[in-house]
Amino acid sequence: MSISKQMFSYQEKSSWIRKMFEEGIKLKEELGEDRVFDLTLGNPDLPPPEEVYLALKEMVENYKPEYHRYMPNAGFEDVRSKMAEKVTLEQGVKVSAKEIVMTCGAAGALNIIFKALLNPGEEVLFPSPFFVEYFFYTENHQGIPKPVPTKDDFSLDLSALEEAITERTKIVLINSPNNPTGQVYSEEEIKGLAELLSEKSKRFGKTIYLVSDEPYRNLTFDSVVVPSILKHYPNSIIAYSFSKELGLAGERIGFAAVHPDIEEKELLLSAMIMANRILGFVNAPALAQRIVMKCAFSKVKVEIYQERRDILCSILDEANISYVRPKGGLFIFPKVDMDDVAFCEHLKKWGILAVPGRGFGKANHVRLSLCVPSEKLKALREPFLSAISELKSRP
Repeated sequence: MSISKQMFSYQEKSSWIRKMFEEGIKLKEELGEDRVFDLTLGNPDLPPPEEVYLALKEMVENYKPEYHRYMPNAGFEDVRSKMAEKVTLEQGVKVSAKEIVMTCGAAGALNIIFKALLNPGEEVLFPSPFFVEYFFYTENHQGIPKPVPTKDDFSLDLSALEEAITERTKIVLINSPNNPTGQVYSEEEIKGLAELLSEKSKRFGKTIYLVSDEPYRNLTFDSVVVPSILKHYPNSIIAYSFSKELGLAGERIGFAAVHPDIEEKELLLSAMIMANRILGFVNAPALAQRIVMKCAFSKVKVEIYQERRDILCSILDEANISYVRPKGGLFIFPKVDMDDVAFCEHLKKWGILAVPGRGFGKANHVRLSLCVPSEKLKALREPFLSAISELKSRP
């Protein structure tokens, strides 16, 4: 075999989302695009806010050759200052530019954090269901990925986390609003988690870091606010992305922010900055950095995603399918009373594409994306209900 065994196994593990996406391309060719409902990818479809276009226009009209040159691996100083201002406002803890590293999205942030922190064999714990890339990012840096079950409503199970933490645990990684469930962890949950990590760190005589993956922080519904982790736990780091809130997924722009009182801060930051370089990112995209500096407090029209959530929830209600109502993010994760792969195969007969829950560590569920226009989702009602009716009529 020409490729490594690890990469071969990774392709097997990560196949569900891409497999269903590719099935969608085939179905559109067979049935016509208007008869296919592709709910597989979380690819933001809302246009960026006007501020993004104005920032681009300003750069064109005031063009400078240095826009395209190298900058410090941590990013432009003025951009980092603006990101620090954003984190300070959102987290309620004063953060400075030196505690910010600009990255190639939240994915880049997580990889430089893991590279800086993990020794071979150390554990990264994360609630399940989970974003499948967490497995790969952890193993990229010789860590051990360790999913931990959540409660029935996908809230944190602190007892399960307490049992799962060992002397080998280095990082607890959370994602709120969550992909794939849409759950937002409460202030009490974050406070309880912080107390647990403090107690375990003391018991094992080592620091356990809390890392929060926050690409959906500002995509919440019904006035829900995502609690601060920095307020509750000093040994915490944020991985942030503008892919969703600014509709800039293809631009690969985000940042890592460390707590100002984190242990061995200078050493950690220097390691993260070096990781940005040696992992091949070198620096976050220069033009994208300039854009987010101008648009740090802007976002897409979140009310459109909320409307889509409501449409999908009403269809699920009518089909009598149970689900936890998403508080944010781009997905719904309903429970199905049968094998999730078989359920998705059945939906495909009706031109509907969904992702089996086992791809996120939770069988007997499916993930449905909100990155589909509202009118298309309204048109989904009839084929979806027909597909469910056919299932229920089987002997």
